[in-house]
Amino acid sequence: MTTFVPDSSPLEVLPRDLSAYRQGNTGIDYVHRFASGRPGPHVLVNALTHGNEICGMVAATHLLDTGVRPQVGTLTVSFANVEAYEAFDLERPYENRQLVHNLNRIWSPAMLDGAEQSPELRRARELRPVLAAADSILDIHSTRAPVQPFWVYPEFERNAALTLAVGSPLVHLVMPPGAAPGTGVMSYARHGDAAGDSLGAVVVECGQHFSQSAADLATDVTLRFLAHHGLIDARPAASAGAPARRFRLLAVHMVKTPGFAFVRPVIGFETFAKGELIAVDAGQEIRSPCDDCTIFMPTRDPVVGREGVYLTVQI
Repeated sequence: MTTFVPDSSPLEVLPRDLSAYRQGNTGIDYVHRFASGRPGPHVLVNALTHGNEICGMVAATHLLDTGVRPQVGTLTVSFANVEAYEAFDLERPYENRQLVHNLNRIWSPAMLDGAEQSPELRRARELRPVLAAADSILDIHSTRAPVQPFWVYPEFERNAALTLAVGSPLVHLVMPPGAAPGTGVMSYARHGDAAGDSLGAVVVECGQHFSQSAADLATDVTLRFLAHHGLIDARPAASAGAPARRFRLLAVHMVKTPGFAFVRPVIGFETFAKGELIAVDAGQEIRSPCDDCTIFMPTRDPVVGREGVYLTVQI
């Protein structure tokens, strides 16, 4: 058995020094805020939730380097897990996703108000007011394998409407409340409340971590996101009229032992028939719960306690 197709993606885009962006204007390191003085939404562009997902860094630095300012409302640009980002090692480019905790799983009161400590918890506690102030959030991510880009969001109508209005990517992974492990950035406080007054909080997965295409897409999606909210001039429509493919999350299988392994090479978006064996974990069989079950984000390197594979069905 194998856990994944071997790494073969070139390192086209690498981290850059972010020290010039440390001193923002909010009193929080690496957080920059620009208010137009005119009524409008407060939009947060969040990069580097994971340290090695650098396409968000490219998009965020583009906004700051080119002097993008909101015509209405407020724009906040945040570099989240810079400490993990700075742990990048060219010899092990996939190892600095996080230092201790997954920064995209700890946004619950139990974690944020608890006694546990880590670099990610410290940073999340610093960023709480940043997320709380935002009316809409774009959290920029990338994937280890070179799969097609996709949106991810809690299954609320406001998120579906937002992503459809922004346009590509044309694949949507929708998560019923409680289906995903932990609490992510896009589900913090009112953004994770079906009755909340959020204007939408979503993740965009832009492609392979170090690909130029992921960096380009991250920048393009960010500008279209801001244009949708009226903060900048309208952008050309992306994939206008093309239908979106929506997948609903059915289950997430966590890695229980280092022996977790897939029964065939996978990178993501493979489909399985009902009852077909997908993976095993120390004797436990993980089988497809339905026909045409599509897998997302299969792990390359099984780590006990982390996600092994997401099972979905197209809707």
